Amino acid sequence: MDPLSASLKVAASGLEAQSQRMQVVSENLANARSTSDVPGGDPYRRKTISFVAELDREIGGSVVEIGSVANDPSNFTLEFDPGHEAADEAGYVKMPNVNVLIEMADMREANRGYEANLQVIKQARELISMTIDLMRSQT
Repeated sequence: MDPLSASLKVAASGLEAQSQRMQVVSENLANARSTSDVPGGDPYRRKTISFVAELDREIGGSVVEIGSVANDPSNFTLEFDPGHEAADEAGYVKMPNVNVLIEMADMREANRGYEANLQVIKQARELISMTIDLMRSQT
């Protein structure tokens, strides 16, 4: 496979990975205040995503793959709200282990990674187009 096509494949895998990352972050943000429906029950648990580099023999290089989407094992925070439907007998409600600031920073980083991969694709397409034009002019 030629280097420009290989670049397109690597960048496409990066786009897919960052897109999945944004989906996980969006889910976390959407559930940042989601509590249990039962008293003392566990609320939404933050999800994390990990990436791995996989060798693609066709291009002779590594592409990005989703390693796993897992639950964050960190502790829930407790808020005193005795009137809440999810409050335990002491009046405390378990709140999700989602930190909105961390999620927003992660979203921004995923967005920048997505844009960088998109720029690689644009550049590779432009170079392929320039090569084709050069070949046409030589005939």
